[in-house]
Amino acid sequence: MEDELIEGCKRKERKAQKELYSRYASLFLGICARYARDRNEAEDILQEAFVKIFFKIDDFEGKGSFEGWMKRVVVNTAINYYHQQYKLRHHKEIDEIPDSQALGNELQTADFTQAELMSIITALPLGYRMVFNLYAIEGYKHKEIAQMLKIDVNTSKSQYSRAKGLIRKKLEAIGHVPSPQ
Repeated sequence: MEDELIEGCKRKERKAQKELYSRYASLFLGICARYARDRNEAEDILQEAFVKIFFKIDDFEGKGSFEGWMKRVVVNTAINYYHQQYKLRHHKEIDEIPDSQALGNELQTADFTQAELMSIITALPLGYRMVFNLYAIEGYKHKEIAQMLKIDVNTSKSQYSRAKGLIRKKLEAIGHVPSPQ
């Protein structure tokens, strides 16, 4: 069934494109939301990602997961959006926020909801949010992140550490993570 859908999209059939969008839009909107400031921005990124998916679908060679291929397009679209819209703001934010302690193992057993964590991640400064999402959620290495975001590897590591510290601080503030002793 998925192969037929892919072939239909390759033939530029609107029905197949609509089905693909319906099947994956909510999943990919969640990914976009992790990189965006708000829902409108996430929807813009999602729309741009699907346009790229439809135009580049011939590049999918059938090797590996089609969903995984599309996910890479979505993440790369979010990164490109970041470069186009916020690169200068990103550099300013780095110096405005002091280092803080990194997250520990307590997060694995902490009592907070997905919505609370998502809200905290979304509120991170853009550079921190990008690095945190790419490293902690998408599983990229700092070297890969540095290349994608056009930053130094040490900057990636520093921003990840600072992002974890800010997340910890905010979770402590709402009483969901014990303060370090």
